[in-house]
Amino acid sequence: MPEAKIIDGKAFAAGLRERVAKEVEKLKSEKGITPGLAVILVGEDPASQVYVRNKGKQTVEAGMNSLEFKMSEDTSQEDLLAKVEELNNNPEVNGILVQLPLPKQIDEQAVLAAINPDKDVDGFHVVNVGRLSTGSKEGLVPCTPLGCTMLLKDHFGGDLSGKKAVVIGRSNIVGKPMFNLLLQESCTVTVAHSRTKDLPEEVSQADIVVAAVGRPEMVKGDWLKDGAVVIDVGINRIEKPEGGTRLVGDVDFESAKERASAITPVPGGVGPMTIACLLANTLTAACQQNGIEAPAL
Repeated sequence: MPEAKIIDGKAFAAGLRERVAKEVEKLKSEKGITPGLAVILVGEDPASQVYVRNKGKQTVEAGMNSLEFKMSEDTSQEDLLAKVEELNNNPEVNGILVQLPLPKQIDEQAVLAAINPDKDVDGFHVVNVGRLSTGSKEGLVPCTPLGCTMLLKDHFGGDLSGKKAVVIGRSNIVGKPMFNLLLQESCTVTVAHSRTKDLPEEVSQADIVVAAVGRPEMVKGDWLKDGAVVIDVGINRIEKPEGGTRLVGDVDFESAKERASAITPVPGGVGPMTIACLLANTLTAACQQNGIEAPAL
C-alpha cells in the first residue's frame, strides 16, 4: 500500500478561520452585529494560560470582540457563577467559555450548567448535549468533535454515509459527541473504551478510526484495516530517549501510516481545528441569537 496521505488540520483550520472572518465582516456591514466571545480563566495553570492567549488572539484576528476575565486560584464558586450570570445577561457577549480544569473548590458541572445554552460555545451544556443527540440543528457542538467531522467530510468529499466508524474513548468532551456526529452522517458507529473485550478486532473492521483515549501511541498500525482513515485526537507528551520530550498522539503514527489511507499528525492535525471551530461556534451563536440563519462553513 502507498503511504498514508497526511490530513493537514493546520491548513484546513486556517481556511476555516478565513471563512469565519469573511462572514463576521458581512454580519458587521449588513446587520451592525459584531460577535463577542468571553473567556473566563480561573487560576494560573500554564497550559490554560497559553490556550486562552491563543483563543483571544484568533478571536480578534477573525474580527470579533474578545473579552477575557482572569480570576484568582482561590475564587469561590459563588463568585464564578455570578460572573457567568453577568455574561449571560450581557447582549454584547454571544459566546461564553470557562477554561477547564477549574480549581478543586469549584464544581465544574455546576458552572457549565449555569451558562446560557445559547451562549455555550463549548457545547458542553446538557441542553446542547440533548440537542446533538436528538439531531437538532439548534445546538452548539463541542469544538474538537466538530473539527474531526469537518476533516473527515473534507477528505471523503462530503459523504460519510455507510462507513463503519470506531470511536475509541467515551468522554463527554470527545467520544460521545463524536458518536452522535458520525451517526448524523449515516455512519455505522461503535464506541470502544477501556472495557472493550478485543479492541484490535473492533478497530480492524473500521473504515474510520477516531482515537480519543489519552494513552500515548496505544493504537498500533497492525490493528488497522488496509485503507482506513485515522483521526488522532490524542495529545500526549512523552520522554525522548536522548532527553527532553515530544508530543505524540493516541495512535502509533509510524506503523499506522503504513496501513492507513489517510491520517492526522500530532501535532498539526486535530489540535488547530479546536480553536477554529470555537470561532465558528461563536459566529453561529451570534446569528442564532439575532434570528439570522447561520452560514454553512
